[in-house]
Amino acid sequence: MPYNPLNFFAESVGEMAVRTVRKMGDPVLWQRAEEVGQFDTPELLALIQDMRDTMDAMDGAGIAAPQIGVSLRVVMFGVDENPRYPDAESVPFTVLINPVLTPLSDEVEEGWEGCLSVPGLRGIVSRYTRLRYTGFDPQGNIIDRTVEGFHARVAQHECDHLDGILYPMRIQDLRDLGYTDVLFPGEDLPDD
Repeated sequence: MPYNPLNFFAESVGEMAVRTVRKMGDPVLWQRAEEVGQFDTPELLALIQDMRDTMDAMDGAGIAAPQIGVSLRVVMFGVDENPRYPDAESVPFTVLINPVLTPLSDEVEEGWEGCLSVPGLRGIVSRYTRLRYTGFDPQGNIIDRTVEGFHARVAQHECDHLDGILYPMRIQDLRDLGYTDVLFPGEDLPDD
């Protein structure tokens, strides 16, 4: 029987749940995730709902399917008010399947990042400031957007998960990585 990443959900279609977030070191986080071949299926919609429930429960700005143990090229992100990123600009809620990112310039910007799979830590990561992303929504409709700033950063961070990359792997100087409570003393930021 061929590998099917959605078998994880086969018995729970229709039951939405907060899933355990895989932490750095889990082998699923180092793999390149598989393309989604069929859209608008009960299994895919259940995966997306579980990702949303998990992201919301953890105050995440985004989440990728591998973070809940499903090696498929599915990410979601969106920020209105988020205690983990109190100064972040708004990012519209987006489910992006089989994404392709294209930088629109060589300009990069450094910024602090955290990750649900790397709890308690933050690091400074360089990201492209402006990019285009394309992909599909859950029904298979094309998404094609040009974004910049925090929106571009979040899209890059989440899509990195689909290629087995966690943000600490992008840090140039490990002095730019530390525990949230040490880096930001007195600020009430969640531990991720």
